Amino acid sequence: MKWLDSWPPRSVIYVCLGSLNRATPEQLIELGLGLEATKRPFIWVLRGAYGREEMEKWLLEEGFEERVKERGVVMNGWVPQVLILSHGAIGAFLTHCGWNSTLEGICGGVPLVTFPLFAEQFYNEKVVAQVVEIGVSVGAESVVHLGEEYNSRVQVTRENFKDSIEKVMGEGREKEEIRERARKYGNMAKKAIEQCGSSYLNMSKLIHDIVRVKGLDQS
Repeated sequence: MKWLDSWPPRSVIYVCLGSLNRATPEQLIELGLGLEATKRPFIWVLRGAYGREEMEKWLLEEGFEERVKERGVVMNGWVPQVLILSHGAIGAFLTHCGWNSTLEGICGGVPLVTFPLFAEQFYNEKVVAQVVEIGVSVGAESVVHLGEEYNSRVQVTRENFKDSIEKVMGEGREKEEIRERARKYGNMAKKAIEQCGSSYLNMSKLIHDIVRVKGLDQS
């Protein structure tokens, strides 16, 4: 978190594709080169990356980490994602659109750059990019099936990643409107979990009903 403290507000890209990341090393390399091309600071989490050995070789032998060391952090394993997304320096979240990550991004009030890989992630992307309009898609269209990772092609180029990130972090009226909507939904989410908020009340009702039913079973 100290590293994040050193950057201006809303300037850092946070990238995490979840614990079941099925993107190939070739696709992840394109993602990395896209991040590099933005010339913006970033945190890139490679937790659960497919072809880990190939990725580690590329990161070190091709000099990626050395080239971006002044503004980029590559991390392996678990990270405190909710804490990171709540930090004021985060300006965008590049996500696979898993439901937990999607909700955490919304609660953080940051715009999302969506890169779905499989399952319901493509539906979640549509909610983010087309319904509530708090993010943009990188253009992924094909599902990466379990066990067929190495048969999947590179769907998204470095240029696609760079351009999508600029659409939520760059200058301009439309880009600011996306950021403003993201902040609005973030505030709504925070209010929902406060005392007497909608999520607070629904959870309280659920607990009450469970206790009531348990009491009936024991009588």
